[in-house]
Parts: sequence; structure tokens; C-alpha cells
Amino acid sequence: MKIQLNGKEYLVAEGVVTIAHLLDHLRLGQRVLVVEHNRKVLQKEDHPQSVLGEGDVVEIVHFVGGG
Repeated sequence: MKIQLNGKEYLVAEGVVTIAHLLDHLRLGQRVLVVEHNRKVLQKEDHPQSVLGEGDVVEIVHFVGGG
């Protein structure tokens, strides 16, 4: 299945069916981040129930500390 991830086409690995799976696959599961799925900003608790579909649009923003 293909999705749009941060503005680029992305082929989703087999077994990655939810936003939570995608974040784990990308090794982002433990970071503080914001996920937008099809133009809806998700709460962290929604990640396991948010199912990915063909052509979905996902934007992931993670924060970098510094000063």
C-alpha cells in the first residue's frame, strides 16, 4: 500500500496497518511528536486505532531540543 508521508510517496511495509505501527516501524514511537492523518491532528491515544488506507496522507512533526 502507498501513502503520502510528509509530502512524499511512501510504500508501507507489510504488517503496518495503523499509525502506531507506522511510528514503530519508523522508530519514532518514543519521541514527542504530532501526527496528522488525512488532515486530522491525532491524539497519542488515537494512534493504535487509526488505520492506514491506500492513498492516505500522513504528516509527522517531531520536536528537536536545543538552545
